[in-house]
Amino acid sequence: MKEITKLENTSLSDFKLHIGMFVLLKGHDGKDEKMRVIAGKARSLQLRTPEGPGTRPTTDRIKETLFNMIQWDIPGCTFVDLFAGSGGIGIEALSRGASHAYFVENGKEPISCIERNLTFTKFSNDATLLKQDVFTALSMIHEKEVDFVFIDPPYQAGYEEQVFGLLSGQPYVTENTVLILEAERDKKLPFLEEQGYEIVKEKKYKTNKHVFIKKA
Repeated sequence: MKEITKLENTSLSDFKLHIGMFVLLKGHDGKDEKMRVIAGKARSLQLRTPEGPGTRPTTDRIKETLFNMIQWDIPGCTFVDLFAGSGGIGIEALSRGASHAYFVENGKEPISCIERNLTFTKFSNDATLLKQDVFTALSMIHEKEVDFVFIDPPYQAGYEEQVFGLLSGQPYVTENTVLILEAERDKKLPFLEEQGYEIVKEKKYKTNKHVFIKKA
């Protein structure tokens, strides 16, 4: 597993923002929760998730539904998991045959979970872990093209517009790249059209949704 860590002079307000991104990220009951890999080489293996009462893992049911929609395009793909939390989404992609996955996370506990989960599932050699915030990490992905970018920012934080704006300028995000946003069910995304994107599919669940987006 490749690891890239960037240390910067960080203001107190930025530090609080980064901590907030971790606290809101994934998990929900404050316990050392476990999720599982749904299918593929690591099928049924249990994954650790970060501790913390404000975290929220993508449930196995929703993860299975998501990958059922994209499973035929996963083998051989390059997959990017932003706000990665436990790394469960990227690991699912690797289990189903992705050639490489990037995990972007800057929280201490989530990073530890990703490292342990990659070791346990034996996918460390197929992964790059970028240990910094998403806004810094996007320019550190050096690929000609990536196939999928999964984006699961903390709800209510309002990072979506900035993230998509930065992604639009990355050379590896092409007209073939599928961007998948996990968001609250009623989340509005009026900025997408202005930034040159189009929504190609939307899958709604009880309280959230997956929005499939491509460059127009």
